[in-house]
Order: sequence, then structure tokens, then C-alpha cells
Amino acid sequence: MKSQLEMDRMLKAQGHGLSLPRLRLLGFIAEKGQTRSVDVAEAFGFAPRTVTEALDGLEKAGLIGRTASATDRRAKLIALTDAGRAALDASEPAVKRFVDQVFTALDASEKSALAGLLTKLTDRLDTLAAEREPA
Repeated sequence: MKSQLEMDRMLKAQGHGLSLPRLRLLGFIAEKGQTRSVDVAEAFGFAPRTVTEALDGLEKAGLIGRTASATDRRAKLIALTDAGRAALDASEPAVKRFVDQVFTALDASEKSALAGLLTKLTDRLDTLAAEREPA
């Protein structure tokens, strides 16, 4: 929690108005290229209403755009605007600085051990997710 608050402070100090949650949403959308709000809700474990409100804010800020899906008339596709891409790109130095500052507490062997443990946990989460998916 403390780390998120500190990251939020660093991001907001840049003047882009991006909080860590907004940055995460923009990063997810950028990674997907185009996505639907239901996919965002599923990926983050948020209620659809929460996602809609967050996306409304990003759209109002000019960071994302919504277009009608060519294959599903009920769905809207979400994509970054040029301003959204620029805001995401501009935030990268602050994120890198923050991560670098945090990880100076670890020496090389500790960083290596942490990377191994995180990989092991990620692999386990992937296995659990695959087991839950219907065949």
C-alpha cells in the first residue's frame, strides 16, 4: 500500500495526472491493442461498473477511445489515443526511477533469488488458472 502511494506521488508530480491504477489500465490496453471492457474487468478482477467508470474517466481525459465492434454490435472496442500513448510513454521514466530506488535495497544475489521465487509463483498461478479453465 505504501509503495502504491509513493508511486502515485511520483507519477502525479510529473504533471500527467496518472495514478498507478490508471497507468495499469493504460498499460493493459496498450498491450492488447484493442480490448473490451469485459476483458479489462476479467483481467483485473473488477466489477464491470467499476471498469466502466474508470474507462469513462480515461476517455474524458482523452487517453482512450471507444469504437463499435465490427463483430459484436453490443461491444465497444477500447484503444489508446495518441495522447494516451504519449502519457504512458512519458510515465516510463518515473516508473523506472521508482523501481530502481526500491531495488537498491537488494544486492545481486537477492535480486536473483527474488526473480526465481517470483517466476515460481507465476508458474504456479498459471497452472492453477489452467486447471480452472474448462477443457
